[in-house]
Amino acid sequence: MEIGFVGLGKMGMNMVERMRRENHRIVAFDIDPDKLKEVSTFGAIGVSTLDELAAHLTPPRAVWVMVPAGEPTVSTLSGLAAKLESGDVLIDGGNTNFNDDPRRAAELKSRGIHYVDVGTSGGIWGLKDGYCLMVGGEREIYERLEPIFNTLAPPGGYAYVGGHGAGHYVKMIHNGIEYGLMQAYAEGFDAMHRSSYGLDLAQIATLWGRGGVVRSWLLELIASALANDPSMSQVHGYVADSGEGRWIVQEAVDKGLPMPVTALALFARFRSQVEDSGAGTFGERLLAALRGEFGGHEVLKRRPE
Repeated sequence: MEIGFVGLGKMGMNMVERMRRENHRIVAFDIDPDKLKEVSTFGAIGVSTLDELAAHLTPPRAVWVMVPAGEPTVSTLSGLAAKLESGDVLIDGGNTNFNDDPRRAAELKSRGIHYVDVGTSGGIWGLKDGYCLMVGGEREIYERLEPIFNTLAPPGGYAYVGGHGAGHYVKMIHNGIEYGLMQAYAEGFDAMHRSSYGLDLAQIATLWGRGGVVRSWLLELIASALANDPSMSQVHGYVADSGEGRWIVQEAVDKGLPMPVTALALFARFRSQVEDSGAGTFGERLLAALRGEFGGHEVLKRRPE
């Protein structure tokens, strides 16, 4: 299948490489010329403008956008919409607020352009293991794009979840659960770190992963992080939060939903970000390291100014 791809960041570059492995024709754009050179090494066509991207694709075209949420996504989708035609498809695979999707879909529909929102999970490991894809929009367009989803996801790792906004909504909930899981792990390992037993935390993380009821991929990554830095001395306990954590708590407030675990996990991250929190607790440092393990997020050596 042929597809345009905009945004060659940590996930985007790997997604393009994974699609090229199954010989999809990819026309890729990024503002960084070095990334265009890199993407050409595995057979994608790198272009330096959105006009070139549109011109290199055969209608009906499909373009996947993988850029940061907010203004970068808004301006990119707007720029692409001006260059596409009726019957073409725009796919937003970034962490967009689900509330924006129905309005955006309606605006694009007035031009005859289809819109698909894809919640995408997998982080920097997706190239090897595949991406979990939660797809919202028109089912017939989802079916048209299935060859791409099938390539990007592991077996059983993609699904149509509902109308416009459903994909990003499900991904938001996914990330809220992730916040809670990560916070619970961080608190538990912090308690063991403070105990008088001299525990080998990397060993325990590995042990729990061999049949413990709390085993998970996150726990495997904790074991890896602790094996590399048992005291978390190379990490600052500044735990960043993504927009999705805030959006899910706002959704809980708007709908009157009791979500105390998710809310407290978000507030715990806020606490780590205040100026007087020093280098952070062991649990906060572990949380920061874990974000780097699965998502390639920046791990700070010291608090940002």
